[in-house]
Amino acid sequence: MRRSDGGYVTAEAALALPALMLFGMALIWGLMAASAQIQCVDAARAGARAAARSDPSSTAIATARAAAPEGARVALTREGDLVRVRVDARSAGPGPLAVRLEGEAVALAEETVG
Repeated sequence: MRRSDGGYVTAEAALALPALMLFGMALIWGLMAASAQIQCVDAARAGARAAARSDPSSTAIATARAAAPEGARVALTREGDLVRVRVDARSAGPGPLAVRLEGEAVALAEETVG
C-alpha cells in the first residue's frame, strides 16, 4: 500500500516562499540603505573639497546636493581653517524601516596651506 505525499509539498511551499520573499526584500532594503549611506559620504566629501578650494558656499552646497540622495539636507560650516560638510538623508523604506543616514567630511581650506 502506497502513501501519498501530494499535499505536503504544497504546504511546505506555501510556508517557504513567503519567507524567502521576505528575506530577499530585506536584502534589497539593506543594499539600498548601504548605497544611500555611501552617497551621503561621497556627497559630503565633494562638498568639503569644493569649500576647501574657496568656492562660494552656495556652490559647495550645490555640489554636495548633486551627489547626495534625493531629499538630503546639506550643512556647511567653517571652523577656523577647516570646512565641515554634513549630509543627512532618510533611506528608502516603509515606516520604521526608513533609517536616518549621515555623512560628514572635513577639509583644510587651501588658502591656509603653505
